Amino acid sequence: MMHYYSEKEIRDIIASVVAQSGLAAKAAPVQAAKPCAKEKKPVPVEVSARHVHLTQEAVEQLYGKGHKLTKKRDLSQPGEFLAEERVKIVTSKGEFANVAVLGPARSAVQVELSMTDSKALGIKAPVNLSGDLSGAGNVVLIAPGGMVKADGSAIVAKAHIHMTNKDAAAFGVHDGQKVRVHLDSPRPITIDDVLIRVKDSFALAMHIDFDEANAAAVSGNIIGYIE
Repeated sequence: MMHYYSEKEIRDIIASVVAQSGLAAKAAPVQAAKPCAKEKKPVPVEVSARHVHLTQEAVEQLYGKGHKLTKKRDLSQPGEFLAEERVKIVTSKGEFANVAVLGPARSAVQVELSMTDSKALGIKAPVNLSGDLSGAGNVVLIAPGGMVKADGSAIVAKAHIHMTNKDAAAFGVHDGQKVRVHLDSPRPITIDDVLIRVKDSFALAMHIDFDEANAAAVSGNIIGYIE
């Protein structure tokens, strides 16, 4: 006579087989919750388009004797401004018109480009920290009042972060240190070899160029995190 097992008997048989085969599930040990990692501090990231810094002598050569740069609006770094004046950058291979001029006047002419810009102009511009003109490329600057043969002026500016001493202490970094920065952007990337620049007259900001911004699909300013 066929025996029909009840549902309870079936469950008991299955439990017995599983136990004998060593497949019984072990209860997962209860783990204490891990403490939250310290929240990373955000760094505002600004995108710098191609631009030019001029000496007072170059300003007068380009716009007339006695001319001084006219402030259009302040920039994020205290004391720096976008000037009303514009300039054309020219080489034998190409040119860029209507290029921004930043003030105030400096001790050396400096033309800051992206790597894509330098290739379009047919020059070799080294990736240097702003202010370092070693190996810089040659260009000609033209404006309504004249021209300047700006040899040794063109660089691709290395990504860097401006901060005060108080900021440096908060981030645990120091002047001249190289760090990695993760960009919180539509296409997140991490940039290596970012130089920390510390001075109490600075305002906290990371500067990248348009090539770096395009790689991260940036439109407008974003936030970065030092890793």
